[in-house]
Amino acid sequence: MPNVLIRDLAPETHKKLIERAATRGQSLQAYLQIELARLAAADTVEEILARVRAMKGGRVGFDEAVRDLEEARNER
Repeated sequence: MPNVLIRDLAPETHKKLIERAATRGQSLQAYLQIELARLAAADTVEEILARVRAMKGGRVGFDEAVRDLEEARNER
C-alpha cells in the first residue's frame, strides 16, 4: 500500500488532528486513512460544475438546481 508523508505540518494542525482521532478512539494513522479516503471520494466543485455543464436540456430555477446538486452529492 502506498504511503504519504506530509512535511512542515503546523503544530496546531497536528494537535487538532490528534485530538479528533482520540475523540473517535482511533490512532492518528487510522483517522487520517478514513478522512483521506472520504476526501478522495467526494466530488470537487469543479467536477460537479463540469457534469452540470455537460448536461443538456431545459432551464431550471435556482432552488431546483440546488436540490439536484445536493441529490447528486448524496448519491456518491
